[in-house]
Amino acid sequence: MNRYRLLFLCCVVTLFANAQAQSQFKLDSFFKPSDTLHKLRRNTIVITEVSLASLTLIGLDQLWYSDFERSKFKTVNDSDEWLQMDKFGHVFSAYQLGRVGANVLNWAGVNKNDQLIYGATLGFGFLTAVEIFDGYSQEWGFSWSDMAANAAGTGLYVGQELLWDEQRITLKYSFHQTQFANQRPDKLGDGFLEEVLKDYNGQTYWLSANVNSFFKESKIPKWFNVAFGYGAEGMLSGRTEDVDNLLINQNRRRQFYLSFDVDLTKIQTKSRVLRTLLDVLNAIKVPAPTISFDRENGVKLYYIYF
Repeated sequence: MNRYRLLFLCCVVTLFANAQAQSQFKLDSFFKPSDTLHKLRRNTIVITEVSLASLTLIGLDQLWYSDFERSKFKTVNDSDEWLQMDKFGHVFSAYQLGRVGANVLNWAGVNKNDQLIYGATLGFGFLTAVEIFDGYSQEWGFSWSDMAANAAGTGLYVGQELLWDEQRITLKYSFHQTQFANQRPDKLGDGFLEEVLKDYNGQTYWLSANVNSFFKESKIPKWFNVAFGYGAEGMLSGRTEDVDNLLINQNRRRQFYLSFDVDLTKIQTKSRVLRTLLDVLNAIKVPAPTISFDRENGVKLYYIYF
């Protein structure tokens, strides 16, 4: 659901701002990962994450779910909604939250196994709690397909760490405004900031593969990535029949993309502050020339695609 991406962005910004505030004038030293377990850092992370998660869940309960009627716990099958764009949102959120969770534990000098057990599962644990909230809401309901998407996002991160000890394939996000939000602003967002979170027509999710990591002896730049994207367009509701009574024509179609990308974490810099910032920004796909394909337009070339 749309609020998951918002929660992810809030977590990233809060953690980054918290680090900046504590570092004062010794930023580079502060951002340097500890070689051994740094108990103060670890305890600060645990307290911060527990507090942030608790406040967020309380806020959701009071500000989001209170607007909808409560119900007994129930499940729903929403696997066919939004041409699965919402599921990709779950995968993305779980992956990125897990990546942040593991990275901050690495900064505290926590060993690799504990990073994966307690850090990389941060997204899955938090999103599970939100899903349970959904289960007690008349408007939503607990979704097993959402849970599968959450597990896929966590698995993408953990699996690569176990297999390669690095993230060779990164899950990224990009967005461009579309005409569809103007037709249903209540559903797809009113204004750019809302549309970024709500308009699935303008969202694209990417698997961005770092080429050099697969061919380490090659002269390919370490920052060079090839990205494979998925998006969808023509959607004014979760399902076609949801707006049949409004006489709105939906030309729903999936879209597939091939593009170049940049792995910002591979850019060489001596500044640990800049390195941390690039790591945060690496969740966003860099605009680049792109080839797209869908059943209506066939193959199409974009000089720059957002």
